[in-house]
Amino acid sequence: MKMLIAKYILLPFLKLFFDKKYLKGRWFDNNIQGYRFAFRALVARNILRLSHPLRCPVSLHCNISNMENITFDPEDINNFNSSGTYFQNFNGHITLGKGTYIAPNVGIITSNHDLKDLSVHLPGENVVLGESCWVGMNSVILPGVTLGANTVVAAGSVVTKSFPDGGVIIGGSPAKVIKQLPH
Repeated sequence: MKMLIAKYILLPFLKLFFDKKYLKGRWFDNNIQGYRFAFRALVARNILRLSHPLRCPVSLHCNISNMENITFDPEDINNFNSSGTYFQNFNGHITLGKGTYIAPNVGIITSNHDLKDLSVHLPGENVVLGESCWVGMNSVILPGVTLGANTVVAAGSVVTKSFPDGGVIIGGSPAKVIKQLPH
């Protein structure tokens, strides 16, 4: 009964606020969780105006600087419903590969401050996470980093350089390869 109400009453209403491509897939097909994501985002961001509205269901606890500078698969909207996630992408693009998981309190940064003048931001550098990556809690990924498919970032890591081949567990500050994953 809940799914019927969600599908035939709530979904048409949500399409007034969100891009319809983000209101389908595994979180909405026979799963009430996607509707919960969308309803909470609608209330907090659109109705109560506690934050700026976005084109997809994003938790109030997630900060995306520029929704136009992020690419992701609609099946992965769960990444924008983790507490404390921060996608700083004013001047660079963030790409999240399909099936990638972002844990709570993760920061993905595309631009840093100029060390000679902290009031100035350096030009943005794109950040690319390949398919099926997992970024552990409290990790930070810095500008220009590319992670290949099936890369796991250990909790609390600071990723300062790329690991484009993927298939590894990286961790530490700065992150380094801890283990190769089996193919």
